[in-house]
Amino acid sequence: MENITGKRALVTGGAKGLGKAIAVALAKEGVHVAITGRNETALKQTAAELTALGTAVTYAVFDVSDNEAVQQGIKNLNETFGDFDILVNNAGISSFASVMEMDVQDWTAIINVNLLGTYFVTKAVLPQLIEKNQGDIIMVSSTAGLNGAATTSAYSASKFGVIGFADSLMREVRKNNIRVCTLTPSTIASDMSIDLGLTNGDPEKVLQPEDFAELVIANLKLPRRAMLKSASLWSTNP
Repeated sequence: MENITGKRALVTGGAKGLGKAIAVALAKEGVHVAITGRNETALKQTAAELTALGTAVTYAVFDVSDNEAVQQGIKNLNETFGDFDILVNNAGISSFASVMEMDVQDWTAIINVNLLGTYFVTKAVLPQLIEKNQGDIIMVSSTAGLNGAATTSAYSASKFGVIGFADSLMREVRKNNIRVCTLTPSTIASDMSIDLGLTNGDPEKVLQPEDFAELVIANLKLPRRAMLKSASLWSTNP
């Protein structure tokens, strides 16, 4: 089992929901955590909670869909916090409507954040993992990236794209001992899912953010010789 204590992780969209749960789970394992997002108030609050767990914590405010902001944000984090060993591409947005009904700006915003944002952050962090000749990149996709559905065209397109990007990247960087894992959860009781009315969040039946975080930790703890390429996490009987 891999010891991840003392490693440094970057979690995008880390102020709440899945990102926060992952950041908390990492901190409990002794991982030093940097979180990013667009809401500084929420980032500060989560950073304070993480700091109480006893590891080094920082945050950066930037929009992952803005490449210049991403490049500068990652540079600043590297200078003040250090280079990263783990990247969790979690930041994402969603809304649902038919192709005819959804506004073009809304459709493209989902692609820009979920797909291009994942690419921008990965491209900014990847050189330091290659230099170390080791690292872990976790891509948060969705079961919506495995199958489309009516009204999910933008979200599904973005998450299908993440899977394709991750699969290609994995084949590029295995030689550098970098593990790229794509996770495709079904509906989780996150802030976004509850706000969109996708679930009532019943903890007795519906996946919770903490369940997903456990999968992330289990993946990171695999022996370095082993790589989990992809995994789907479903509620047993929602």
